[in-house]
Amino acid sequence: MKLLVLGGTHHVGRAVVETARERGDEVTTLNRGISRPPAPGTRALVADRTDTHAVRAALGRQEWDAVIDTWAWAPRVVKDSAHLLAGRAGHYGYVSSRGVHRWPWPPGANERAPLVDGDPGSENGTDYAAAKRGGELAVIEAFAGRALLARAGMILGPYEDVGRVPWWLRRLQKGGRVLAPGPADAPLQYIDARDMAAWMLMAAEQGVGGAFTVTGRPGAVTIGELLQTALEVTGFDTELVWAPAQLLQQEGLPLGMEFGLRFPHDPAPTGLQDADVTAAFAAGLTCRPLRDTIADTWAWLQAEGDPPPRADAPSPHTWIDPVTEQRILDRL
Repeated sequence: MKLLVLGGTHHVGRAVVETARERGDEVTTLNRGISRPPAPGTRALVADRTDTHAVRAALGRQEWDAVIDTWAWAPRVVKDSAHLLAGRAGHYGYVSSRGVHRWPWPPGANERAPLVDGDPGSENGTDYAAAKRGGELAVIEAFAGRALLARAGMILGPYEDVGRVPWWLRRLQKGGRVLAPGPADAPLQYIDARDMAAWMLMAAEQGVGGAFTVTGRPGAVTIGELLQTALEVTGFDTELVWAPAQLLQQEGLPLGMEFGLRFPHDPAPTGLQDADVTAAFAAGLTCRPLRDTIADTWAWLQAEGDPPPRADAPSPHTWIDPVTEQRILDRL
């Protein structure tokens, strides 16, 4: 395909670009050109997404088979881009989020679960759920049946800049006894960014449209398996000490929230790790083994170092600081 990636330098966008290149797609990226150099073999267009005139000038009169957009802030930006491209691209894939569903999420929720309100013309990007829903509506408005809304669950894998697996790998690297958010058999539901990228590219090629919950199968992995796999992959001399969710709640610690295992004032939220993903898997989604995701994330960190954190990402000590961790370990 001739593919246009709006973004393409971070996390999912970078995974899309690299996966597309591996497929043999002809890839063009559009971004500000200041975060990373263009990926080898891609054509780089430079423009600030928030500047409609700059985007129009950068796009020129070119046409593409498909567009993939990772924007997560003001929906107006998605609306402008989608309308500029409506007559020049056959398919528009938007990286959305399960966050567009109204909280609390019901257990086993699928694509028909209630949605938050969104405004496609909004300039407000601070409300993540409303911004993503507004982005969805903007894409539907411009592309109708040619729009794919990929509502991602928790996204892991190389290039993650949110502070989940990279944070844990660095904590485990320090060795010793490590406080872990129990119970160890708590299920996790996630998607490797590269698996999401491959599925979105396949969907674009096949003209698959509509809204899909895009994450792994419920119950396939637990937090204990994730952290134990991380220890096996890295070989760190570390002992995991599991703390009950109720204890972490009593101590006011956010540990466990990084994986959605609990929320403030709710040690066992429902609906987060058991989404119904029947539709996405029926449409061809596949997921690689957990070990591959962890090993490749560790290899990336070793090769490139920790990524600059996103503006909305947690600080290095968000989940737990060393003094507090030791106090809880002593108590346990």
